[in-house]
Amino acid sequence: MLHRARFFIYFWLTILFSSALPTYAALPIEQWSHASGAQIFLVHSPAIPMVDVQIDFDAGSRRDPVDKVGLASSTALMLSKGVKALGSQPARFPALSDNQLSEAWADMGASFSASASDDRMSFHLRSLTYPDLLPKATLLAARQMGHSTLPNAIWLRERARLSAAIKEANTKPATLATRAFEQAVYGAHPYGFETTEASLNRITPRDMQAVLNTQLLACRAKVSVVGALTKTQAEELASTVLQFLPQASNPRHTDCPSLPTVDEVKPLAQAIDKRIPFNAAQAQVFIGQPGYKRNDPDFFALLVGNHILGGGAFTSRLTNEVREKRGLSYNVYSYFAPGSHAGAFTIGLQTRPDQAAQAVQVSKDVLKDFVANGPTETELQAAKDNLIGGFALRIDSNQKLLGNVANIAWNNLPLNYLDVWTQQIDKITTAQIKSAMQRKLQPEKMVTVVLGGAQ
Repeated sequence: MLHRARFFIYFWLTILFSSALPTYAALPIEQWSHASGAQIFLVHSPAIPMVDVQIDFDAGSRRDPVDKVGLASSTALMLSKGVKALGSQPARFPALSDNQLSEAWADMGASFSASASDDRMSFHLRSLTYPDLLPKATLLAARQMGHSTLPNAIWLRERARLSAAIKEANTKPATLATRAFEQAVYGAHPYGFETTEASLNRITPRDMQAVLNTQLLACRAKVSVVGALTKTQAEELASTVLQFLPQASNPRHTDCPSLPTVDEVKPLAQAIDKRIPFNAAQAQVFIGQPGYKRNDPDFFALLVGNHILGGGAFTSRLTNEVREKRGLSYNVYSYFAPGSHAGAFTIGLQTRPDQAAQAVQVSKDVLKDFVANGPTETELQAAKDNLIGGFALRIDSNQKLLGNVANIAWNNLPLNYLDVWTQQIDKITTAQIKSAMQRKLQPEKMVTVVLGGAQ
């Protein structure tokens, strides 16, 4: 009962602190190498007794075997389904089932989760920093990462649930259109691979354990920490949370064993047009092609440029031409999705099936004109004002700041990236946007997918 009472105290303190966080500005990021070879990135934020931690590994779905797509995300899912007894202290730290593990986190008022994206497997820990609590939370997180039981019976249950979700998703037009678009844009690259019932049926707990053994080496970890911890305390946290992971024979980060290279996304050789029959009130439309990698020097020019083209909601060119002038769609947008490889550039909208052809043509005309001529000075200034004015909202909580620090860590960005972000935006010119767009986009070689439109 004491643990439960303390949980509610911690819970309400967390709510209070999360709603009263200050705006972060020019907070220095400390960076150093842990003895294991892991890279640690710390923002010391002592205002509240809380810490948020993100640990990233190059273990995302781009490394899934072609016949076992979904392995990374399945592995992340199963890490919450039970832990083994701690070998050195089994009586004090016994094995825990999935329900017992959930209760243990609830008793501490802390949380720990795992997820997998295209590029990385990420672990998220949130805890208050009280000395009688944080060590327990970090040790339990370490046990989940390194001593998970991966029980087969629970995997069979989860696999059935995931398969049912895939079946349901396959009835939805957005799923079918997105799949067709990504497969056409990415071709044989893993970014376009699809988790299916068949690929899930080939995955076993042994495959998951192989991922943990080969891809989650401590020396490959990027550990991002935001909260009320000093450098010494962050070092201790990293030592605890990484202790059960495989260690490199030589712990220096430069000697960490490398993983196999993943091929880059190939540019499109020609335009691809897919019209997919589907009985629906709205046609799903996607237009796009491979874009750029996150480390591209054109990043800021493309960020501002896309804001003007279709990322700025109701102020964008696409919205003005497709929605406001012609009423073809309630919502039309564009975005780049840069990653470790060239993520897709996408224009998306929904429209009446009988208007799909017109909506596609107008969208393509807007894109072609924007790539050829770039934005106006008035559009550029409005975009800068919007982006710079909204910057504070990107870092107004520990969790948002953590996401930005993890982005810096993962993409090897300068440590002062957040400090100079608004300056980078402010110095972008119309000529830079035009030049960057022309380097990245070829309007004559776009993938066009229309699902539900007139055939």
